[in-house]
Amino acid sequence: MITEIIASIFIVSGLFFMFVGAVGLIRLPDLFTRMHATTKCDTLGAGLVLIGLMVYAGFTFLTLNLLMILGFIWLTNPTGAHYIAESAYIVDLKTDPRDKR
Repeated sequence: MITEIIASIFIVSGLFFMFVGAVGLIRLPDLFTRMHATTKCDTLGAGLVLIGLMVYAGFTFLTLNLLMILGFIWLTNPTGAHYIAESAYIVDLKTDPRDKR
């Protein structure tokens, strides 16, 4: 019973952060702020959801698989966002859509 409550708290918290990232993607003005919102929130949200699933499953082979997926997400999501931001900076992408350069 307590395991299900703890898992539910992690999963709901993760879904909240994923929702905030989706709202940030829609509402923020340019590539860099959108990328910041989605990268931070999706990494944290996916992490919390996967931790909640690990708590719910207990210590099984599934937990090891979820832990490997979590590590992969924590490594690739920020790295991919960094390279996208670097390429946008190199091509001198306008940061503000109202900028008339």
